Amino acid sequence: MAKFIVTGAAGFIGSHIAQALLQQDAEVIGIDEFNDYYDPFLKRKNVAQLSWSPNFKLIEGDIQFLDWQTLLNDVDIVYHQAAQAGVRASWGQGFRAYTERNLNATQILLEAAKNAKGLKRLVFASTSSVYGDAETLPTHEGICPLPVSPYGITKLAAERLCGLYHKNFGVPFVALRYFTVYGPRQRPDMAFHKFFKAILQDEAIPIYGDGQQTRDFTFISDAVAANLAAATVPEAVGEIFNIGGGSRVVLKEVLDTIEEIVGKPIKRNHIEKAMGDARHTAADVSKAQKILGYQPQVSLRDGLTQEWEWVKSLY
Repeated sequence: MAKFIVTGAAGFIGSHIAQALLQQDAEVIGIDEFNDYYDPFLKRKNVAQLSWSPNFKLIEGDIQFLDWQTLLNDVDIVYHQAAQAGVRASWGQGFRAYTERNLNATQILLEAAKNAKGLKRLVFASTSSVYGDAETLPTHEGICPLPVSPYGITKLAAERLCGLYHKNFGVPFVALRYFTVYGPRQRPDMAFHKFFKAILQDEAIPIYGDGQQTRDFTFISDAVAANLAAATVPEAVGEIFNIGGGSRVVLKEVLDTIEEIVGKPIKRNHIEKAMGDARHTAADVSKAQKILGYQPQVSLRDGLTQEWEWVKSLY
């Protein structure tokens, strides 16, 4: 039986990856420190979806203080999803959490991985935030990264560290640059979750800037499929892939779609543009299509409908 580690297993993407692995009868060790960046109650709920399986083991703790030598002993694949997320909170006082959780934690994992001879793959969760305000849209992986947020800087540094450990010690990493992942279990600080919650509570939706910004939105099941492929395709080792939804959408149009899904008009509250937010994101996913066989399956409307149903059940 293949054995997997998922860091950040109580989080949005990590819990979905762990669930997909358990459904394939794999053995999964989930690691999470349940920090309070957002309500740990939501993370407990995510983990409850995994605890039904006798093949799931949860380790609660900080990545920097675990015995990785022992943990990696007979593990085939690590999905490193744990991170300090969020662009806007990465300025000022909060920055240390980003260097600790995104950079130092990754370095400790890589140090252990270089001695784990049985490790077949380390899949690193990166982000479209490394591109910042990319000059070329859609953006391909060869473009020079220019992050516009401290968060993006720490994720890029961690991604580069993975590359160094691959080059010098043969650590078999793959990095996936996610473009705005959404769907059931989405973090409460992310836009769609905030939007749907505001609608339920009959409040105005906060919109940064003029609403003309564009995003490439990726449904959670597509992001999971990309991870599973990244762990198995031999040609993926040492590579970086964009994982996007395949279509770039203006925020204002997304809101119109949400209005149709919830069946009522939305109150909109335009606020000042946020520091560190990229104006536009769009993924060129041709590399992932070619090497990983990646093909986004879920349309924005279908994905939003699934997230709306989940948010209603949550609150």
